[in-house]
This record gives sequence, structure tokens and C-alpha cells, in this order.
Amino acid sequence: MRARGFTLIELLVVMTILALLLTIAVPRYLAHVDRSREAVLRHNLTLMRDAIDKHHADKGRYPDSLGELVTQRYLRAIPADPVTGREDTWAVLPPPPGGDPGAIYDVRSGAEGNGVDGTPYGNW
Repeated sequence: MRARGFTLIELLVVMTILALLLTIAVPRYLAHVDRSREAVLRHNLTLMRDAIDKHHADKGRYPDSLGELVTQRYLRAIPADPVTGREDTWAVLPPPPGGDPGAIYDVRSGAEGNGVDGTPYGNW
């Protein structure tokens, strides 16, 4: 009676095929994850900028902090920066000259690095 099982050559061929498939699939998957993070970042920036504009339209002034947008229910919560994974890394910009220097006029990502298109996250 003959023993059942795989030979070493058969196992090596299967492992080689799996390695080849992984070298094709993993880089595409990682690039897709990066593009998804950037899409969420753009959405979060749009959401917070819209809330800042609505606050200014309603109150006649810019908010003093991002937390003020939450307490006055312009946002449910401060969204996390998807690149850094934290809520406290947002870079806030003051209004143009003549405005309240302690207020928030704009918000940008505080993440280091560049997006897929080469622009720094801090310029978005």
C-alpha cells in the first residue's frame, strides 16, 4: 500500500504560487488603504470647515476651539484624523488680520507626510 501525502516538490510549487499571488495583491491592497484614508481625511476636513462656517453664520464669530463646535452641537464629536488616528492633531488656523486671533478660521491635518498626489497633508 502506498503512503498518501504531498511530496516536497508539490509543496514548493504551491508555496511559490502563493508567494507570487501575494506579491501582486498586497501592494494593491496597501495602496487602496492609503487612498481610503485620504478620502476620509478630505471628508472630515469638509465636515469641520462646514461646521465652522455655520457657526460663523449663526453667531457672527468664529469658534474659539473645536470643542466649542461639539458643545454647541455643530458636530457630534471631533473626528479623528485618519492619518494619525487621533483627534488632537488637527492644526487650526486663525482668521485673517483684523479678526479674533484666538478663534478658529480653518482646520488642517496635523499629519506628517504627503498624500498620494504628493501634496503635504498639512496643506489640504
